[in-house]
Amino acid sequence: MPAPSRRDEVIGALRRGTVPESGLDLLAVGLDGFAPTLTEELATIRTGRGLFKAVRGEYGCGKTFFGRWLQEHARTLGFATSEIQASETETPLHRMETVYRRVCERLTTSEGDGAFRGVIDGWFYTLEQDVLIDGRIDPGDASALVAATDRLMEQRLADVTRVAPAFSAALRAYRQALLRDEPAIAEGLMAWVSGQPTVGAAVKRVAGIQGAIDHFGATSFLAGLLTILRDSGYAGLVLVLDEVETLQRMRGDTRDKGLNALRQWLDEIDTGRFPGLYLLVTGTPAFFDGPQGAQRLPPLSQRLHTDFATAARFDNPRAVQIRLPGFGLESLCEVGRKVRDLYADQSKVAERIRAAADDAYLADLATAVTGQLGGRVGIAPRVYLKKLVADVLDRIDQFPDFDPRVHYALTVAESELTPTERAARGALGVDDIQLDVPPDPQL
Repeated sequence: MPAPSRRDEVIGALRRGTVPESGLDLLAVGLDGFAPTLTEELATIRTGRGLFKAVRGEYGCGKTFFGRWLQEHARTLGFATSEIQASETETPLHRMETVYRRVCERLTTSEGDGAFRGVIDGWFYTLEQDVLIDGRIDPGDASALVAATDRLMEQRLADVTRVAPAFSAALRAYRQALLRDEPAIAEGLMAWVSGQPTVGAAVKRVAGIQGAIDHFGATSFLAGLLTILRDSGYAGLVLVLDEVETLQRMRGDTRDKGLNALRQWLDEIDTGRFPGLYLLVTGTPAFFDGPQGAQRLPPLSQRLHTDFATAARFDNPRAVQIRLPGFGLESLCEVGRKVRDLYADQSKVAERIRAAADDAYLADLATAVTGQLGGRVGIAPRVYLKKLVADVLDRIDQFPDFDPRVHYALTVAESELTPTERAARGALGVDDIQLDVPPDPQL
């Protein structure tokens, strides 16, 4: 049984209509078949290898949920995680310096998100402990300890330093700024190491560095981050690149550069450039199979090709590309039952909740919500679970005489829907149909 705080966090997020930050395993439906293989692959990452995985599925089948579920599972196994979304303006895939910055901004560990600086500080502490364990340095000699730690840092980052010497220079200067009690300098250097482009020249002069991190430097910095994570005791980094199908809607030159960048990711992972990295990419079938997606770049298409000619139940979860099962009405009802039981477990009136919101009622509500959204079951989970928790279960819990079949009628307002949900809803009546009729020149 999950801890009360974990249940409260999940229920609270669903009540607000958002995806819970944790506890996704409590809601997962249809993912059990993937778990053993993913766990095996994460174990391979722990040995110092890199792996790539592609996940395909139609809109609304749960690709984003799958990515976040994997991240949460990975963190329980000692991994750090990060998630980014491809964007023509904010995160173009061919601009590695931007991708690296987003990875650092969203780095998450079991201790929480925004973990980049904590990881760096923990790494320096680990280096100091390794120096002290060696026994050659007097713990009371601070200057000797700093010097020995710097030497060990250079050794651990030797491969990175050969191609990006600024990485170790900035880290060394950061640590010295902390020792001199210069927090502003330390924060500026940490921002530069994490890829932030707006760092003052005065801060950079302290470390003897110039400019911002470029594409090639960012590639080496990511390798350096993986080294730091490994030395700090983390099993590796799980990086989720979500909604890669947005590449299809970008300008032609940006799209082609992004596809080639994705191909380079695969090749560099295969050649061992990023040991300890598990890269998961999610996209629609149109991206993997369509002319404006991976098929536009034959080398990328060849690397991603997976045969889906057999029935879905025979899909190979070890393949480079896997497909998520369709999210049908029964799946939606199963999620509803999970949430209903999770809610009841924390209530003093558990039996009344299970009786008033029985399986039949959950199915009726699922059908009603799906009907409000144009029959698109894959779009319905957020609205369905929000209505179930806030409008039904909360009222059963608080009012002894509340009967959802008698006292509750589903309403879905336009203002509570996301753009995707509004588009799925479509025209609900004659008044919702807009006709583009040219003006009559005779009138």
